[in-house]
Amino acid sequence: MVRDGYFYGLGLLAAAAVVVWLAGWPWAIIPLLLAAFFLWFFRDPERTIPGEAGLVVSPADGLVTETICLETEHGPKQRISIFLSVFDVHVNRSPITGTISAVLYRRGKYLNAMNPASAGQNEQNIVTVRGETGVEVTFKQIAGLLARRIVFVPREGSRVERGERVGLIKFGSRVDVLLPAEAVLQVKPGVRVRGGSSVLATLPRGMSIEVLA
Repeated sequence: MVRDGYFYGLGLLAAAAVVVWLAGWPWAIIPLLLAAFFLWFFRDPERTIPGEAGLVVSPADGLVTETICLETEHGPKQRISIFLSVFDVHVNRSPITGTISAVLYRRGKYLNAMNPASAGQNEQNIVTVRGETGVEVTFKQIAGLLARRIVFVPREGSRVERGERVGLIKFGSRVDVLLPAEAVLQVKPGVRVRGGSSVLATLPRGMSIEVLA
C-alpha cells in the first residue's frame, strides 16, 4: 500500500473512534466507510514485468479509450489514451528502462480527464526518460477532475527500470501515450490495462517513443 493510504485511513479510523466515544456507533459509519475506501484506493499490488526487448508497458492502470493516428511537429504518431477512474490503481510506473533526464511540473486546470483538452491544460508533471539504446520517453502525469496532487519520486539523473514505481496521481486522471507510426499496437479501445505489466506496443530496437501520462 502507498504511504498516503495509511495517512488517510488511519486518520479516519481515529476520527471514527472519537465519534463512537462521543456519540455512539451509528455516527461512526461514515468515517469508517471513508477509511476503508482510502485504504483500498491506495493499494499497490505487485506486478509481473515483461522482460523482452522492444516492449512499451503501460505507465498506469486504466481503460484504453482511444487509439488514433495523428500528425505532430515531429511527424506522424500513434496515440493511445488511457482513462483512470477512482476505482483503478493510481500508482504510476516507468514504461521503459532508462535514466531520468528532466522533470518539469506545471500548474493547470482540473478538467475531466476524459476531455482531450485535459492533456494540455490540466495540472501535470512532465518527465523525460532516456533509454539504454537511445530511446527517449517523455511521460506526463496529468491530474483529472478530482485529483489535486501529483507525486513523482525519482530525481533527475536517477535510473529507473521498466515497470518500476515512480509516482502517483491521486484520484481520477488520464494517460496519453504517443508512439511512432511504425509501432505495432497491442491494445485497442475498450481494453483494460495494468501498469507495468500490460504491453501497449512493440518497437524495433532504438526507435524513440514519447509517453504522455
